[in-house]
Amino acid sequence: MGRMDGRVVVVTGAARGQGEHVARLLAEEGARVVLGDVLDEQGERVAREIGAERALYAHLDVRDEDGWRAVAHRAAERFGKVDGLVNNAGILRMSALVDTPAAEFREVVDVNQTGSFLGMRTLVPYLEEAGGGTVVNTASYAALSGMAFLTSYAASKAAVVAMTRVASMELAGKGIRVNAVCPGAVDTAMTDPAKATGDARTTPELDSFYARVIPQGRIGRPQEVARMVLFLSCDDSSYVTGQPFVIDGGWLAGVSVL
Repeated sequence: MGRMDGRVVVVTGAARGQGEHVARLLAEEGARVVLGDVLDEQGERVAREIGAERALYAHLDVRDEDGWRAVAHRAAERFGKVDGLVNNAGILRMSALVDTPAAEFREVVDVNQTGSFLGMRTLVPYLEEAGGGTVVNTASYAALSGMAFLTSYAASKAAVVAMTRVASMELAGKGIRVNAVCPGAVDTAMTDPAKATGDARTTPELDSFYARVIPQGRIGRPQEVARMVLFLSCDDSSYVTGQPFVIDGGWLAGVSVL
């Protein structure tokens, strides 16, 4: 018996990285997963590898209201219901505050914040119809601690934490739990763009940096975040809602050694 048996979960940003690991782990634990992303070739490959009985890929730009409605409809049509959502899709842009173009700021907010809002607004009625369920929003370590050059990213992720708290209060009486994961540095293409070209691991320079500043001495692994998402999506966390969960190797506690 898997911890997600009988559940149907939509996971955004699921074509690679953290979202891919979340989708695979939830499916391994018995869930049927709908993988949403704009990277169609990669997303379709991941869905095929999980298996047609367990997975469906759907093109989704999380900024698009009509796209969200189409994915929700396809998920319910294919698997009979939707009772879980993992808002994982996100982008990172690094610029000094005074050098951040307004268009760049809006782009980050549109994907990270508005995308999570639209996901919850669209799918909460499905979760309610299913008798309850879970939402896991992806925020960030940067939502809880300042970090230079991340004005747009940190602002959008702080908003995700705030929306998580508000949604948890509104939805608790409907049997819907809403929580957030706040990863620190995680070994994905977002943290290290070389990953997008197929490199197997972080560069030595990044390894050295994280070894100095993170108390556990290393960058995080997407599998570690996926296990927290699993916990928040299954009955193991049945009395947990409205909370941000930091997964950062101790980084938020303080810098290790400079």
